[in-house]
Amino acid sequence: MSEYGWNGMGGFGLWGGLMMVLGWGVLIILIAGIVKWLFGNPIGHAGHLRESPKRALDILEERYARGEIDREEYLQRRDDLK
Repeated sequence: MSEYGWNGMGGFGLWGGLMMVLGWGVLIILIAGIVKWLFGNPIGHAGHLRESPKRALDILEERYARGEIDREEYLQRRDDLK
């Protein structure tokens, strides 16, 4: 046994190597998280733009169903869209 321990690496050996890799991994993940937080996601935070956009007629039907517009306005706008 040498004065540096059984492996000749100052007593750190495999444990020291693993800790170094873990440290670099945490640092890289931290930097990536900061960059994503600063610059945001161009697609949208919840990915709303990845979904297919609603058609105007679907939105009109939802507004009519919720009572936001009356029958006359619904029929007029529906005819305009078609």
